[in-house]
Amino acid sequence: MASGAGPSFWLGNKTLKVPVALFALNRQRLCERLRKNPAVQAGSVVLLQGGEETPHYCTDITLPFRQESFFHWAFGVIEPGFYGTIDVDTGKSTLFVPRLPASYATWMGKIHSNEHFREKYAVDNVQYADEIASVLTSQKPSVLFTLRGINTDSGRVSMEASFEGISKFNVNNTILHPEIVECRVFKTDMELEVLRYTNKISSEAHREVMKAVKVGMKEYEMESFFEHYCYSRGGMRHSSYTCVCGSGENSAVLHYGHAAAPNDRTIQDGDMCLFDMGGEYCRYASDITCSFPANGKFSADQKAIYEAVLRSCRAVMSAMKPGVWWPDMHRLADRIHLEELARIGILSGSVDAMVQARMGAVFMPHGLGHFLGIDVHDVGGYPEGIERIDEPGLRSLRTARHLEPGMVLTVEPGIYFIDHVLDEALADPTRACFFNREVLQRFRRFGGVRIEEDVVVTDSGMELLTCVPRTVEEIEACMAGCDKAFTVPK
Repeated sequence: MASGAGPSFWLGNKTLKVPVALFALNRQRLCERLRKNPAVQAGSVVLLQGGEETPHYCTDITLPFRQESFFHWAFGVIEPGFYGTIDVDTGKSTLFVPRLPASYATWMGKIHSNEHFREKYAVDNVQYADEIASVLTSQKPSVLFTLRGINTDSGRVSMEASFEGISKFNVNNTILHPEIVECRVFKTDMELEVLRYTNKISSEAHREVMKAVKVGMKEYEMESFFEHYCYSRGGMRHSSYTCVCGSGENSAVLHYGHAAAPNDRTIQDGDMCLFDMGGEYCRYASDITCSFPANGKFSADQKAIYEAVLRSCRAVMSAMKPGVWWPDMHRLADRIHLEELARIGILSGSVDAMVQARMGAVFMPHGLGHFLGIDVHDVGGYPEGIERIDEPGLRSLRTARHLEPGMVLTVEPGIYFIDHVLDEALADPTRACFFNREVLQRFRRFGGVRIEEDVVVTDSGMELLTCVPRTVEEIEACMAGCDKAFTVPK
């Protein structure tokens, strides 16, 4: 991305310069979309509220601040306590900044002028947040569009703007949410450049982890390696999500790394490692999973399962193009997994019959992938008119849309040996008949393999953003410290 003229978000050294024009373009796109909506009348104004600092319970210690996602998408503001408005007719934008007490300068640093923020964020006007009511009264908007809607990924409701005196205005909180969500689904060229950067740095960090891992180390040491590289080399203060650093049986725990399982196991010889980690920059996420043997050499069983997942991952990426229905990609991955599990000998019988019995979900209970952007599980998966498919595995898909250019998704097939899921299947005669129990027993402590790539849907197919060793040979060479080039599938 050319740095160009104008202000930018930049952390110096070799980090990426992100022009704030990215956010101005987002505001422009939103206004253009709203003006096409017949329910939007002249004189409408969008009102968004930024995030507030969050304290540790009753203490005066705060969590590191991360801006509310919709507000960041529209304004790129990194500080807490802001509001923003956008005039739908003209596109003109106003930021409302908190009026800080003089003591702020003692504890927190310089109190900047409104003109400073106008230049920093390239908006048309800056006022104080305690002046919102009077400023809007003078502007006489026909309607204020506030943001209220359900995030179909999390089930949680978005944060709707509110201020003292808002009841005096004509407020509509139903029109904005679906329109801004749909804008966020499709990434601009400038947004894609940031996502390429987050993938570049995070991919490099994963390669460093592969080279560093040794039997006897703790899982959290690998988490530390990854986060240190992302921050020191890429300016990534935050990870996109809690790092998953599963080894051995932990590699079959889909969201391992949480407070009750905090990446604290000692890595053992013979373990399969599954490390799902992604850094974020300028609030844009990455989401990458690498699976590899702790000792640097795949056993025959590890190689068989790994190459089964690699085959499904690459088959999906080869099939991706505009018009493809995402659930069909999940079904494609399931079928390939079942074919490979039959070839290995864990399953036997007709693959078509296994598909009918939903055997794929026994080994991959999660969905194939999700939208990626400012949020790691980005918004827009289920707009009005698109329903979830109530079938094992498919019901966990975070989107069921047809692919279109500009969408960014993860492709993350996996095969896992999860005891309670296997036990349920073995207790069900319609599924138990496919298992070769003796062979299955050999894999009971295996854990799991997931391969996760970040991709952009293009006019003719897809662009792969992630760049890590993927074949068995490439992984073993990387872990041996060899800088041998590895191939990136197109």
